Amino acid sequence: MSSVGKGIASASIAKLLQARGYNSTCVKADPYINVDAGTMNPTEHGEVFVTDSGDECDQDIGNYERFLNTHIGSSNYMTTGRVYQSVIERERNLEYGGKCVEVIPHIPREIIRRIECASKESNAEITTIEIGGTVGEYQNQLFLEAGRMMKLENPDDVMFVMVSYLPVPGNVGEMKTKPTQFAMRTLNSSGIQADILLARAPEPLDDRRKEKLSVFCNLTSKNIISAPDVDSIYDIPINFMKEDLDERIIEILNLPSRSQRNGELAEWREFSRKTKSFSKKIKIGVIGKYFKTGDYILGDVYVSVLHAIKHAAWAQSCNPEIEYISSDHFEGEDLDFDVLDNLDGIIVPGGFGTRGVDGIINVIRYSRERGIPLLGICYGMQLICVEYSRNVAEIMDANTEEVDENSKNLIIHVMQHQKKHLSEQKYGGTMRLGAYPCKLEIGSIAASLYTMFEVQERHRHRLEFNNNYREKLESAGLRFSGLSPDGSLVEIVEVSNHPFLVGCQFHPEFLSRPMHPHPLFHGLLSAAIIRSKKVELL
Repeated sequence: MSSVGKGIASASIAKLLQARGYNSTCVKADPYINVDAGTMNPTEHGEVFVTDSGDECDQDIGNYERFLNTHIGSSNYMTTGRVYQSVIERERNLEYGGKCVEVIPHIPREIIRRIECASKESNAEITTIEIGGTVGEYQNQLFLEAGRMMKLENPDDVMFVMVSYLPVPGNVGEMKTKPTQFAMRTLNSSGIQADILLARAPEPLDDRRKEKLSVFCNLTSKNIISAPDVDSIYDIPINFMKEDLDERIIEILNLPSRSQRNGELAEWREFSRKTKSFSKKIKIGVIGKYFKTGDYILGDVYVSVLHAIKHAAWAQSCNPEIEYISSDHFEGEDLDFDVLDNLDGIIVPGGFGTRGVDGIINVIRYSRERGIPLLGICYGMQLICVEYSRNVAEIMDANTEEVDENSKNLIIHVMQHQKKHLSEQKYGGTMRLGAYPCKLEIGSIAASLYTMFEVQERHRHRLEFNNNYREKLESAGLRFSGLSPDGSLVEIVEVSNHPFLVGCQFHPEFLSRPMHPHPLFHGLLSAAIIRSKKVELL
């Protein structure tokens, strides 16, 4: 089934191999026809993760970067749409020498070419390829076919790991193996026999279940790895090592063992151990637009933000209690802000469109007036500027062009070079994307947090601050502490005389790492901790 944990499993396998001394990388193959993730609805697909190169990817690329502590390149991400696009372009350029270009074998061959390219560009000795979707779906059959062909041509260099869920129905109370047996047979029908089975389940796998899976899935028991639910995804590599997953992979691929197992993952183990020892709780509210999906809450929309909060909290010896709050809650009459008073800090993440904007502006005003620490990201920074313009600089009709293009005072407007894209309806892959430099003002909060004066941060936006209003807002107390090197683009704003009210045009969450939290998130959590102590004294 989907969301069973293939992405974290892939990242964990790569992490284990990295710990064993191998240069490893990960590739994500998504079965949808979209060329990238940038045009998909976040409540359906989850977060769009942006790389340094500006690729708009599936959120699993973020997991790879966080676990491997590296930057993943564009070659490491492919979709069915991207693969077909390349094949068609090559056919139009006569690169197939006039042959009849067919789905089989040319599409799988392009998939294999991309995998080889990603491995080469990453200088990887071992590459973990995650195939999106579920076994038995028509959409990912071409990726499975590519894997089958790779195994046929390189039998000693290719192995398959299947991730399958074993449910424990509440009214039965017994872990059931039949769904996994059926899934394995479905995989076999594609010409693939898994070498290892990761048995996902609410609890550890017992010997009886291992025996049944061994018989019916054609695997030795030692290659069936228990993968129970855990409190933190950062425990998963440790659990896999306890199950000897790294040893199994090295044996199947007939690789030399490069390091002693006792010292592997030492820093990671200590990090994981420490996160469980903190008793101090910090309440952080994420005020978002995309949480609701039917009757359920979808935290995956802001998954990198949630990880960045945890990284920053753990670095300061506390555990975050994260509350997801829809911005719609703060719109209409008789507004109730009690939920904000109970928070130690607030994050307004990125987004698009008009829905929920008034609620976000109300939250920003309340946090500014009540001294609640707040970090605004991308759209969040833009709405900080709108709120400040209206309620401090007294530009009463201040707005963003995204909400009201006819406003007389567009504090936030479409970037000049984006207007042509919009007029031609070129939306996919045309925003300001990827890593750009930002210069920090000496003496600012931002500079003190980064401890440097020029940084690289990742962007994903079409609108920017309107420089025609910079002087007026500076006079009213808004500090523009981060600018593009030529001074033309506002990257960071700070509200003076406030414990922490900072907005950034970029997405700092994409660069946060488990043992290296992002400076801006670290700053927010520091201010939140100070607020929590003051509240305790009251």
